[in-house]
Amino acid sequence: MRMLNGQEEAPETRAAETDDLLIAFVSKFKALDAEETRMIVDNIQVKAYKKGSTLLQEGDFSGKCYFVLKGCVRQFCTINGEEKTVAFLTEEQAVVSFSSYAQQIPSKHSFTCTEDCVLIEGDPENEREMYQRLPKLEMIVRSMMEQDFGKTQEAFAAFITSSPERRYLNLLETRPDLLQRVPQHQLASFLGVAPESLSRIRKRVHQKR
Repeated sequence: MRMLNGQEEAPETRAAETDDLLIAFVSKFKALDAEETRMIVDNIQVKAYKKGSTLLQEGDFSGKCYFVLKGCVRQFCTINGEEKTVAFLTEEQAVVSFSSYAQQIPSKHSFTCTEDCVLIEGDPENEREMYQRLPKLEMIVRSMMEQDFGKTQEAFAAFITSSPERRYLNLLETRPDLLQRVPQHQLASFLGVAPESLSRIRKRVHQKR
């Protein structure tokens, strides 16, 4: 078992359920034929991580990127000793510190699993090898990243221009599952309010409904 950021890394898993998750995801890409799909499934790295596992520690250099097949990963940074939640990455979202991964500089964020997770795992060497064997895959991944980046920009713009109550309402509309999947204090940090303020907002919103 290898060590990752001072913690034991969960062993690679290719159980039937994991293979089913991977096949279901890859099969969504209609540009791939059956042989190409099987090649990706047979060669891609998929690993299971327990709740609480650290994927990347703030200040470390990122050598891997991830994609969530199942579970939830929290992205956060530490300011004056306090953790500030930046994002929750769930099914079919990328988990990567872009600047650290691409430029090999210290990461400004940490990533931890808030649930048991099944993740596609990649590194620069594996990516190059897969893209050489299947150039079509690089175009698919690039398209996914562009779409994800666009959604992130829109979400950030909406966050900056919204009141805390509007942010909560937007969360109810777009990602209601997070209300049951993450602790309230982390959710409050994500919305930019204290836990007590979030409790008041939730009470006020639900009284209006």
